[in-house]
Amino acid sequence: MVSLMGGGEAVESPQKSTPTSTSTSIDTLLGLLRIRVRRGINLAVRDVRSSDPYVVVRMGKQKLKTRVINKDINPEWNEDLTLSVADPNQPVSLTVFDHDTFSPDDPMGDAEFHITQFMEAVRMELEGVPDGTIITKVQPCRANCLAEESCIVWTEGHVSQDMCLRLKNVECGEVEIQLQWIPLPGSKSG
Repeated sequence: MVSLMGGGEAVESPQKSTPTSTSTSIDTLLGLLRIRVRRGINLAVRDVRSSDPYVVVRMGKQKLKTRVINKDINPEWNEDLTLSVADPNQPVSLTVFDHDTFSPDDPMGDAEFHITQFMEAVRMELEGVPDGTIITKVQPCRANCLAEESCIVWTEGHVSQDMCLRLKNVECGEVEIQLQWIPLPGSKSG
């Protein structure tokens, strides 16, 4: 193991490295989950007539956010956020906020989803499967925040899933996202 001492000098250390809870070891990393945050639909009004929404995505200790779209309750972000996945049983949470300049940002709803079915599709041997093949369908239920049926699809050599998430803890609003798996060379997922 190589560690840096005070002056930035590399020093060999005989101790074995163990990953801390705040870092993800490359040995345990399964791959990357790209979440394309497409758009918000009929989001809640938090300012006088509109809102300035942005989305925060969390998985474990990772936290990513989109840019703010000013004065729009039907924003189009079309922004990619990429999470590293070590534990596919960990839920992904998505929260929409209204950006405020002089006060704390107002929550505009949240949603949570699991990627276990998505990861099952990722682990399948799908090479040679025709583009656009539906691998499985996920139905909306109390255990997820889906607003409608969601299909996990093999497209252009990747597993992807379009989702429309109904926001909770708010009077209205949905967020459309797309999941895409990015395998890492030598990772456990292939």
